Amino acid sequence: MPIIVIVMRVTAAMTAALACVMTVAHAQPAAWPGDGVARLIAAATAQTQQAVRYDGTYRRIPYPMGDVPAGTGVCTDVVIRAYRAVGVDLQQRVHEDMQAAFGAYPKAWGMTRPDPNIDHRRVPNLQTFFRRRGAALSRSDDPASYAAGDLVTWMLPGNLPHIGVVIDRRSPDGRRPLIVHNIGRGPEIEDSLSRFPITGHYRYRGQ
Repeated sequence: MPIIVIVMRVTAAMTAALACVMTVAHAQPAAWPGDGVARLIAAATAQTQQAVRYDGTYRRIPYPMGDVPAGTGVCTDVVIRAYRAVGVDLQQRVHEDMQAAFGAYPKAWGMTRPDPNIDHRRVPNLQTFFRRRGAALSRSDDPASYAAGDLVTWMLPGNLPHIGVVIDRRSPDGRRPLIVHNIGRGPEIEDSLSRFPITGHYRYRGQ
């Protein structure tokens, strides 16, 4: 009889410990998968095989995981769609961060509150979000500073902010990583790292 009582007590303690471990494990954020960078690059590259008309028109979209029609998009949509392939919904993450710290974000569009239909599709908002997540790296004119899976932002003529994804392919001379971006002709792979003034360099792994 004493042995049975001891076993029951140990079992109860183990059950409580297991429940605690399960609760802690459930509370942890999903880890970036080991092949996350490769999948991000593949998802960005795959978009260059799709016909996409450049269209930044404001649209009401579902939330979370909302998207504009597949046949339309701008530079930010390349990034958003690539990250969703690795389980990161920038629409939701940017919106939640703007709800928590709206004052930290640009007010260039006369916004008075977050708008999940458009906020994540604006380059300055993505830049702010990545900085706030600790993903900002030093800007550099040295191509060696940019790794596959990184994000780069530029300022185009006319003060138009732009963003693209660094991929694991090189320029013909092997000196520069190529970029997947949509600069107006749909998603393309181009040797464009140094074509325009660089305004930001980010390495966001979904953390």
